[in-house]
Amino acid sequence: MKLAHIVFARRAALAVSVCGALGGCMSSTPIWDAHRGEALKAVTQAQIIDPHAGEHAPSAQGVDGKSAASAMANYDKSFKEIVPTPNAFVIGVGSGTTGQ
Repeated sequence: MKLAHIVFARRAALAVSVCGALGGCMSSTPIWDAHRGEALKAVTQAQIIDPHAGEHAPSAQGVDGKSAASAMANYDKSFKEIVPTPNAFVIGVGSGTTGQ
């Protein structure tokens, strides 16, 4: 066996034993599980400006019914009619114009 193989084997054995010894020092997950979701709740609450907005009088600014219906129709139509994308390999090639 070459010297390099022996050195590698010794280092691997040392690394395995060190990892095994340090594995007993870790704290268990019940500590983490007890606080699970607290950060998500805090961020969600921070994003709420007015939790009772639906209970207030409607604002003077708004959209009339025709405009809202038209906007929703256009939104729905945008998902029904798929716009074909051009081939990515020919972008800018053969545009039909010359530099004149």
